[in-house]
Amino acid sequence: MDIANETPAALRRSYLVGYGIAIVLTAIPFGVVALGLLDRRPALILIAVLAIVQVLVHLRYFLHIDFRRTPRENILVLGFAAVLICIMIGGTLWIMLDLHHRMML
Repeated sequence: MDIANETPAALRRSYLVGYGIAIVLTAIPFGVVALGLLDRRPALILIAVLAIVQVLVHLRYFLHIDFRRTPRENILVLGFAAVLICIMIGGTLWIMLDLHHRMML
């Protein structure tokens, strides 16, 4: 997707489509958890899968990163962002598990 060659109407439509998909991908896990439609393990798997899909939707519709013809710089930035996200998630889990152990719950 070349953002420079798009008309304002096409760009607006792209943002609205992405927003609609993001809302649906947020509402599904919320509804599953709030209504208790699935057991714990299938619900966690569903949430994880939909979270990955939502990241891809954000990359495609809001950041305009097309993986078919993406410049190398974009791939490097995405890789660096993925490393930072893994560090943040890993650190959070490490702290939470350490607190759990220290409180002997």
